[in-house]
Amino acid sequence: MLLKKNIPIQYVFGKIKTEVVLVMAYTMLVAILYFNFHFTRISIPIAVPTMLGTILSLLLAFRSNQAYDRWWEARTLWGAIVNDSRTLTRQVLNFVDTPYNSVEALYFKERFVKRQIAWCYSLGQSLRKLPPLEDADKWMTEEQLYFLKEFTNKPVGLLELHGQDLRQAQKAGWINKYQQVEIDQTLTRLCNSMGGCERIKNTVFPATYSLYTHLALILFILMLPFGVIDVFGFMMIPLVIAIASSFLLIEKMAIHLQDPFENKPTDTPMSTIAQTIERDLKQLLREYKEPEVVPAPKAPQKVAFYIL
Repeated sequence: MLLKKNIPIQYVFGKIKTEVVLVMAYTMLVAILYFNFHFTRISIPIAVPTMLGTILSLLLAFRSNQAYDRWWEARTLWGAIVNDSRTLTRQVLNFVDTPYNSVEALYFKERFVKRQIAWCYSLGQSLRKLPPLEDADKWMTEEQLYFLKEFTNKPVGLLELHGQDLRQAQKAGWINKYQQVEIDQTLTRLCNSMGGCERIKNTVFPATYSLYTHLALILFILMLPFGVIDVFGFMMIPLVIAIASSFLLIEKMAIHLQDPFENKPTDTPMSTIAQTIERDLKQLLREYKEPEVVPAPKAPQKVAFYIL
């Protein structure tokens, strides 16, 4: 996720540097033909590119709004994951009865909470098409890792382990059936949030809409020099470059926002959110373990102007 400050200019304009070079070469060619070879008939009324620019502005505004809606929905889903992870941990730690400080029941709580931390990391890695157990395997036992081998979708396997442990706790009498239903509802909400993220990841933004908008933008840039050259002369070169850059940046912004799980600076910051969940859940778990210092979470993956 891009931060509010310190976004370097080279990052912003680096997204369109090729397009800007092509626009500059094209406008210079038009100017040379107009002034050196007296092709004065190549000018057109300014109203023509103006009308096209107005239509293009509406198309880009609609696309930007739709792209931001996808990004914001992704962030909302991960906000729900934060809340439900805390709720799940609180329920497990408070609902599960530990008669005479049963070692088995205490281990059950610790295993359940650590597996939820692993689930958060695994979900973020899976959405980015990265190794799904990286940063997650350290929270699980060898037995759990062996169980996950048969699952293509590792977060689904982790939720299945949650369900199995929940059933075991109910059979052992550590929770009653009403508490089991409450915890299972929290697991259902986590599963729904995961499904929402996968829907965004796997639903491609309409290709025809993107293509038509891009073609309209190219046509607008091609026509613009002919509409302003009579009025601005050679100054139309920086003017056209500035206008074209504005439209191109808006288009690039929409393209990046529409895919919030691509391991780019404009992503939903899933790694940082997972680290926040890790910190909170370890601090909740501390009360039920031998006194120890809760390790500080590792620093966010940060490169001055964004976090992942």
